[in-house]
Amino acid sequence: MAIPMVHEARPETPLELTLEFPDNRLLIELCGEFDRNLAQIEHLLSVHILRRGNVLAVLGEAREDAAEVLRKLYARVEAGRSLDPGDIDAAVRFGNAEEETGARDGDQIEMFRGGPADRVEIGTRKKTVEPRTRTQADYVRGLYGHELAFGIGPAGTGKTYLAVAVGVNQMINGHVDKIILSRPAVEAGERLGFLPGTEKDKMDPYMRPLYDALNDFLPAKQLQKLMEENRIEIAPLAFMRGRTLSNAFVVLDEAQNATAMQMKMFLTRLGQGSRMVITGDRSQVDLPRGVASGLTEAERILRGVEGIHFTYFSAKDVVRHPMVAKIIEAYDVDEAG
Repeated sequence: MAIPMVHEARPETPLELTLEFPDNRLLIELCGEFDRNLAQIEHLLSVHILRRGNVLAVLGEAREDAAEVLRKLYARVEAGRSLDPGDIDAAVRFGNAEEETGARDGDQIEMFRGGPADRVEIGTRKKTVEPRTRTQADYVRGLYGHELAFGIGPAGTGKTYLAVAVGVNQMINGHVDKIILSRPAVEAGERLGFLPGTEKDKMDPYMRPLYDALNDFLPAKQLQKLMEENRIEIAPLAFMRGRTLSNAFVVLDEAQNATAMQMKMFLTRLGQGSRMVITGDRSQVDLPRGVASGLTEAERILRGVEGIHFTYFSAKDVVRHPMVAKIIEAYDVDEAG
């Protein structure tokens, strides 16, 4: 693999660092259409990047960080892998995490799909999914390494998306026979009874995020066939009572809206050969006033139980629009004050 050459800047430009890339075709891919990838790195790290032929000059206090991101992304395109805004965001986030925690390349995360031992990748029928923050990577580790895992944190941190991706990966690789996705049917400002249609029509809006995730990972015809065969099942939490969920990958989403009784009922459905994931956001409880959240109680009771993995996300792990992270942080500050 060709490594970009690094030149420290001339004395008269102390805040400049230059990188020379041997393959101009790959450099074009690295920079992106109209240099949009460079613009994203500039925005995220508050640097300025100048393109001079096959050389990139990086100016600013964070030039070393930006140069490391550029090296990683060049290696990615050199390996024939795609490069989108999420990959750039991930490269910057992982770099910042290494700086904060002292992690080095040797501490990078494993890969569960075969290949280099420095990345986590979740292979599905339609795409390969990669964690974009170290917390997400720890979460994916927990999903593969534990029969029961919790993902707790604000919206937009990938809790449900990654859980569904791992479930699809486990099913297509023969580790489980089916996927079961569930949510509590708790109203958030609207009355179900006033919505038109059958019971299924009324429940579909609650389940739509789960359908959306599945559509990202499986071709439409295959998804439809699997659902017709009940190998993929999406059902309200109330439908889980009395069942034993064996040889399945089971996800309970929006678990903050499960009551304590519902949560205990769901957790005790775990059968042989199954894995269970509980995701939720403690700041978005829609239960009636005075009704305790089953997620909060389960967290308190199970935190010290061996074999159960907890991952806690924060606003720094938000992978939606950057404004979402700012909104979450503002609300957290207001609540703390």
